[in-house]
Amino acid sequence: MTTHRIGILMNGVTGRMGTNQHLVRSILAIRAQGGVKISDHETILPEPFLLGRNADKLKQLAEAHGGLPWSTDLAAALQNPDYSVYFDAQTTPLRFAAVQQAIAAGKHIYCEKPSAETLRDALEMWRLAEAAGVKHGVVQDKLWLPGLRKLRRLIDAGFFGRILSARGEFGYWVFTGEHQPAQRPSWNYRKSEGGGIIVDMMAHWRYLVDNLFGPIRSLTCVGAIHIPRRWDEAGQPYSSDAEDACYATFLTEPGIVVHFNSSWCVRVRRDDLLTVQVDGMNGSAVAGLRECWTQPDSATPRPVWNPDVDSSIRYFDGWQPVTTNQAYDNAFKAQWELYLRHVALGEPFPWTLKEGAKGVQLAELAHQSWNEKKWVEVEEL
Repeated sequence: MTTHRIGILMNGVTGRMGTNQHLVRSILAIRAQGGVKISDHETILPEPFLLGRNADKLKQLAEAHGGLPWSTDLAAALQNPDYSVYFDAQTTPLRFAAVQQAIAAGKHIYCEKPSAETLRDALEMWRLAEAAGVKHGVVQDKLWLPGLRKLRRLIDAGFFGRILSARGEFGYWVFTGEHQPAQRPSWNYRKSEGGGIIVDMMAHWRYLVDNLFGPIRSLTCVGAIHIPRRWDEAGQPYSSDAEDACYATFLTEPGIVVHFNSSWCVRVRRDDLLTVQVDGMNGSAVAGLRECWTQPDSATPRPVWNPDVDSSIRYFDGWQPVTTNQAYDNAFKAQWELYLRHVALGEPFPWTLKEGAKGVQLAELAHQSWNEKKWVEVEEL
């Protein structure tokens, strides 16, 4: 048996996303299954090393998962030749400097999105990685969500005919922290700490729209600070100066109009926390995180506008679920396995630092559109 052992320096995994999605449900899950199987005689086995700034949290996390190696010394860890990959899940303001150090140390790079605070820094990371000849990638997990993979299958099969438009609804009510604990960390609502829903979600919508509906060529966006006062983890009030909602419309190269509402100030009355409805000449579909429903033209009801009587049509009844005919793995884990194959075998991995820079570009343009109250063009990088 040939085993490709890949050491991974995992920085910032004491946070919710880093611990749950990247460490436990991805890297440790891959180890538990015996690695990424290439053939009956060959496998890839990741070996994690935990990095961070809080020694107590790192020690507890390492001990909880079998005594993993850990350190608060990034510079020393980067000199360890047993670890060829550097993964960054820190808060965005810390990422650029750390990734620069890792590239200088000759490490392959994989990082969370957004890849940087500014487009300039995101592009510089890409250029540095290319110049150093290291492999690199950015997390774009929603491409592997079961509901969106089913939607992709419908598009590829020509179910919609000509696609006219798509609309996404994302979000949920994040408690202010005054009467109930907030479900998101307080830094999400502070500009100085990299907060704001535009920089967070535009990185997702960029790769999602580009891959499903064609490259985004122009956009308009308005943001909002709906709740200007929140309470932090210590129960202390603070001023929220980063937007907690944004409403954006994109026009793609094929001429498809795509609208996304993103909000941490909305109560959910839909099928899921994220839904994407696609309308085409031959049919429509609504995808959630795990499920997808369709309504072909032949099964579309014929509504008649009459607000004076109760509708005889039960609109939700006219939709059919897309069959789940395969097993879907955790979305983060699915991309991790492709990245590990890329590092070990040189297989293609198109979700690069340049693709990550496109998400940062879209966030900057969304802020520009909001500030200037106008449509803006999205130039090719």
